[in-house]
Amino acid sequence: MVRALVHRARAAPRGDGPERPSPSPLLLRGEPLVPRVLVIHGPNLNLLGRREPGVYGRSTLAEIDRALAQLGRDLALEVESVQHNGEGAIVDAIQGAEGRCAGIVINPAGYTHTSVAIRDALAAVGELGVPAVEVHLSQPSAREPFRQVSLVAPVCRGSVAGFGAVGYLLALRGLATLLGGGAAAART
Repeated sequence: MVRALVHRARAAPRGDGPERPSPSPLLLRGEPLVPRVLVIHGPNLNLLGRREPGVYGRSTLAEIDRALAQLGRDLALEVESVQHNGEGAIVDAIQGAEGRCAGIVINPAGYTHTSVAIRDALAAVGELGVPAVEVHLSQPSAREPFRQVSLVAPVCRGSVAGFGAVGYLLALRGLATLLGGGAAAART
């Protein structure tokens, strides 16, 4: 079923001529569009399903993204997923979420333990009302000592680790609850 998007504009006065419509939120059948959640996959996660399946599982990134999109629909959330191998691109994605997304689910992968820049970007948007939930496929605390410290965990509202691909779904449910969709998150 195709749903029509309706842009509702109201007149905004201009000092130099006739009134013109000003931007307002897009509406779906007279209702505001569902909140958007940004899912950020960090470096090497594009190799999921092939890279160390004993550690990270056999699910591919595409399969995880499809499951997230479906759960998002069930929770009345729009899910946008991106994957970046570069630290700067991840910082740009985090900063770009402000004013556009209600929350972030992030697997910073190897940058979890090294990136002050990603940590600071998450802290900044968190202060601006965009909460984040950290997710990891494996259990970092059970791995090598250098993987046991997360620089991003202190600035995230929650963390999910060690559940494989289903951890992303748990993180999305947790974020939905934080965003006020607790009843929907609990029902599904």
